[in-house]
Amino acid sequence: MLEEIWSAIVREFSDIPDASTLTLITVRLVVAAMLGGILGYERERKGRSAGVRTHMLVAVGAALFVIGPLQSGIEVGDLSRVLQGVVQGIGFLGAGAIMVRSAQHQIEGLTTAASIWATAGIGIIAGLGLEATAVLSTAIVLLILAVVPLILRKQSDSG
Repeated sequence: MLEEIWSAIVREFSDIPDASTLTLITVRLVVAAMLGGILGYERERKGRSAGVRTHMLVAVGAALFVIGPLQSGIEVGDLSRVLQGVVQGIGFLGAGAIMVRSAQHQIEGLTTAASIWATAGIGIIAGLGLEATAVLSTAIVLLILAVVPLILRKQSDSG
């Protein structure tokens, strides 16, 4: 009986069959976490509510939603339904970052919500094993978050 239990436990934990698969999964998750952390650091540095940990968790979670189905044998074509769910779920998370200040006629948190959404996309790309595209995407998002405000500030100062 103990042998059966042990055999069942071994089967249950056999989703990573070899060192190659372990390396692949680890690289994808670590890349997602690091890239999400970079974007989260930029938001945190600016004093925004969604910072390093939030962005890292969004990126890793999105990567997991891709890695899990691919590991379990889902057809790549069927992955579109999973991705639709991730995008929709991230929309709700982003909506939580948006606050309307009706007295001041201002909306706050749109950029943070957009960065969460972009971070999920980067996590998905990393989960698919497209690490170079994920790194490039992170660089572009970081440029948008860090450089565009400087350009806009210079334009308003000179105008």
